Amino acid sequence: MDHIVYLDTKADELSRILIGKKTMLIRGAAGRKLPYGRVNSGDFLYLIENDGSGFVKAKAKVKSVLNSEKMDKDASILLVEKFQQQLHLSTRQFKRWAGKRYLVLIEIGNAEKLEPFRIDKSDYGNMDDWLPVNDIENVKLID
Repeated sequence: MDHIVYLDTKADELSRILIGKKTMLIRGAAGRKLPYGRVNSGDFLYLIENDGSGFVKAKAKVKSVLNSEKMDKDASILLVEKFQQQLHLSTRQFKRWAGKRYLVLIEIGNAEKLEPFRIDKSDYGNMDDWLPVNDIENVKLID
């Protein structure tokens, strides 16, 4: 399965991933929302920055996934702190994710830059920061 994943431009997530400083992504919510239960080891993540440019610039392979059970705020904060060295979250990102009831921690590897390309988002009306696309070739736009 392929996924389009939007990264935080202000936190410079893409470059941190490409140099190997950031080896884990996090998503979380009050409920089980994407990518909870939908991403698995072996999947590919196509990385795009949330700067409006619209270009996929890199990809990484999922090594492992941790889908948390329902947690209280303290347990959630402890989990994020436990993985902070791999997550490499900014203070702003830490405040955003720590404390969520459900967390998904995605360990990634084999990150590589790609020749930038655009994607067709027309099938994704409810734009989120995580889009399961099945096969990247189905949404890749050829200029």
